[in-house]
Amino acid sequence: MNESVSPVLDEDGFLEDSGDWSEPVARRMAADLGVREMNDEHFRVIADIRKHCLEHGSLCAMEIICDRVGMEKNCIRNLFGGPVEAWKIAGMPNPGLEVLTYMKNEE
Repeated sequence: MNESVSPVLDEDGFLEDSGDWSEPVARRMAADLGVREMNDEHFRVIADIRKHCLEHGSLCAMEIICDRVGMEKNCIRNLFGGPVEAWKIAGMPNPGLEVLTYMKNEE
């Protein structure tokens, strides 16, 4: 993807095409969502979210992700504000209404 072109987002703010994801795209999305400067901790979490989703096609419990990357159980809330923001910044597709409702309840 050309980094100067803004990726297309759906009506809920998720990337239309997860293939458009890149670290610069993640940084722009994070800024738009009010997440301060992304650092290595952010990208460790993002990498785990992307890996799990691409391998299993599903959301993983946020506390499990935090544990796998060696951070406290609230790392997603602390780094991103909540799981919806982390999922968006990770460039994952819109998970649908049921999963979005679950994710928002986790915030």
